[in-house]
This record gives sequence, C-alpha cells and structure tokens, in this order.
Amino acid sequence: MDFEKGTLEILPVALRMLEQGFATLPAVDARVPGQERISEVMQQVALRLRDNYPYFHPLYAGQMLRPPHPIARAAYALATWINPNNHALDGGRASSAMEKEAVAELAAMFGWQTHLGHLASGGTMANLEALWVAGQLHPGKKIAASAQAHYTHHRISSVLGLPFAEVPCDSRGRMDTGALQKLLAAGDIGCVVATLGTTGSGSVDPLPEILRLRAQHGFRVHADAAYGGYFKLAGNLTEEVRAAYDQIGQADSIVVDPHKHGLQPYGCGCVLFRDPSVGALYKHDSPYTYFTTAELHLGEISLECSRPGASAVALWATQKLLPLTRGGEFAAGMEACREAAVSMAERLSADSRWLVPFPPQLDIVVWAPRATSARVASEMSHRIFAAAAKRDLHLAMARLPVGFFPAFAANSSDPQETVLCLRSVLMKPEHREWLNQILERLDAAFGDAAA
Repeated sequence: MDFEKGTLEILPVALRMLEQGFATLPAVDARVPGQERISEVMQQVALRLRDNYPYFHPLYAGQMLRPPHPIARAAYALATWINPNNHALDGGRASSAMEKEAVAELAAMFGWQTHLGHLASGGTMANLEALWVAGQLHPGKKIAASAQAHYTHHRISSVLGLPFAEVPCDSRGRMDTGALQKLLAAGDIGCVVATLGTTGSGSVDPLPEILRLRAQHGFRVHADAAYGGYFKLAGNLTEEVRAAYDQIGQADSIVVDPHKHGLQPYGCGCVLFRDPSVGALYKHDSPYTYFTTAELHLGEISLECSRPGASAVALWATQKLLPLTRGGEFAAGMEACREAAVSMAERLSADSRWLVPFPPQLDIVVWAPRATSARVASEMSHRIFAAAAKRDLHLAMARLPVGFFPAFAANSSDPQETVLCLRSVLMKPEHREWLNQILERLDAAFGDAAA
C-alpha cells in the first residue's frame, strides 16, 4: 500500500507562488525553535500514527472515515503558511472570500441562490447554530427529532435549555410522521429535525410529509444532512429518497459536513439558512474586531469565534476541481458509493446466514447474523467483528431496535430491545470494486466466529 505523494511535488511550486505575493517585504531571519530536531520528532509522529485502523483503505468499511482529496490536503497545508483566521476579515481576507464562495456553492447544491451560512468545526456546532436560531424564533418550544437521529440533537437541546421530544421510527429507521402528528397536537414544538441520512443506518426521514405538517402547524424544519447532504447530486436514489432530496430546499435550515463526503480534512461542517434575515439574531458588538471594512465579517454570523481559514481554502480548491453538479465527476463518486451499498445488501440478503432489515437508502448497510434470538445474534456479531479485523477487514457495529428485525422481535422469550448489528459505511467509491474482497473476508470471518 502506497500513499498518494504527487501533491508533495505540487506543494513547493504553489508555496513559491504564494511567497512571491509578499516579495516586497524586507527579509526576516526566521527563528524556528527546535528546528534541528524536527526530522527526529516527525519520525516519532509517523510511528505513533501507525497505531490506527487503515481508514484510507477500501478494506476499512466501518465508520464514516475517508481520506481527504489530495487537493484538499495540499490547499489546507498551503494555507497554514499564512494561518488565516476566518472570524474577522483582518485575520483572513482571502480565505474569508473563499469561504463565502464555497458556502454559496453548497447552498446552490440545495437550490438556494439567496442564503446565509458559514463553515463550522463540524456537524455538531453547525446543528447547534441551527437549533439555536430555532430556539430564538420559537422560545421555549420543543425540538423534535426521530429516535434514530443523531444523539447530538438531544444534547444540544439540553445545552440550549430547550425541551426535547423524541419521535418514534418506522421499521426502516425513518421518522414516523403519524407519531409526529400526535406530538404536534399539543402545539409546543418549535422545530422538527428531519435527518437525511441517519448515522446508524443511513435512513432518510420522509421530508415531504414533514413539510406538509409544517404547513398545518407552523414549526421550523431543520434538515440534518450532515452525513447525507451530498447525495442531492446522486442520480441513482430510489424514488422515495429522491422525493426527500428534491424538497430539501424547502427546509428552513440545512447542515452538511464537507469533512464526510465532501472530501475535506476534519473538521469542516457547514450550516445554511434559507432566510438571511436570521443573521440579525447573531448581532453583537466587538470593541476591536470589525473596523477595517464595512463588508460582512463571518464572525458576525457565527457563534464560533476563531475558525480555521485553511478549511475554507481546502474546500474552495476541492470544489473548483470537482464542481458540485449533477452528472459530474464528484456526483459519479457518490453514485459509486451507493452502488456498492446496494450490491452488498443484495448479496447479503441472498445468503441464508444473514438478515438485512431493509435495503440501504444511501450508502450504509446494516445486517445481523441469522440466529435464534437477538441475544445470540448480538454475541455472534461481536465475534464476527473481531474475526474480520484479524483478516484486515474493518467493520463497525450498531445497536438497532429489535423491531427492525421481525424474526427477532417475534421471539417472546428474548427480552432484548436492541440487536447489535454489523454495519458498513461504503463511502469510498473504491468500495464498489473491492466488494468481492470485502465479502470473501466477511465469509471467512463468519467461519472463524462460528468455529
């Protein structure tokens, strides 16, 4: 296995070009503390970093981890020579402009030409801002999200001092809109979070039905598309899932994470608002920050203060190389991930040893070994997970409701409410070509675990 090294040749050329932009400055005798020991310490760093799972390799088919695109790595590194801070324009003039352009391209992907938005350290901070705005506009009212939504929504609601309502899910991990309608009858819900790509199973909430309920009850709709947002560009979604993505632009706010499918280094999230007037909620006075220009500083529309301009530079460069367009090269990568997941689920379903609760809606596959009970299946999942790792196949596990598996749910002698399942996030396009190897190693791991 060889890492991509081509950008190591491109980076010095770009660095010299950057350097020329400051050629009129007097020379500085830069003193770098410890410079003579840098090589020694970097070798120690490399040795320490070897104690990781191979997140970059297709045989890592576990959690939501994929390598950044080479141009994102190179652009991020180049920007660190300047080390811009995208809070105020004083600290990041060029990178702030690049952030605004890159964020506008993300908004356009969802159909918004007018918007307010910015990058954040990740989906958690981006979701916090969206729910904070919801709380400002509907003070004291509940945040509602599905039982399979990311746990951060419940936690964020607590941080914001807002009550939280958990909405039950259907048998495919999607929000049960019938249950939501009953909760709405009390009139105390201010925002409903629609998850477009749950982190457990990749399920997509029925956004069209949620929007119809909004028309009746007047709550805000926040689309948490931190994981699944880029599937807006995929041309191979089911009709049902496509309907949700076609209406995502009707949400009041959207979160998407470029550090997942957007090929960026951690951490890079993004929050978007359909109505730019919510920017007035952020208003604050700084005694020293915003005086160099009347132009909008990103810190004026963000709860975070210091933010890495390098993240914006990396995202801008990536989107210039791979535009966010249907039918483009980037979109083809998303479609390859989905093809891999659909194919894997079909092949597992055809194998009598496995139970697949429902077809993947995006590119996440969950399955469990067929067994006499949820408890036995969970124990077997543990053993298969460990056996697969010994064969360099790295999976993940997820604890899902037993109701997703009717064969286990019908067993009245087993009181377990959940099943520990195996889970694969096939978010590398290469997974499509490596599927045979993945399944061969899984087959061997099953044999090891059964023995």
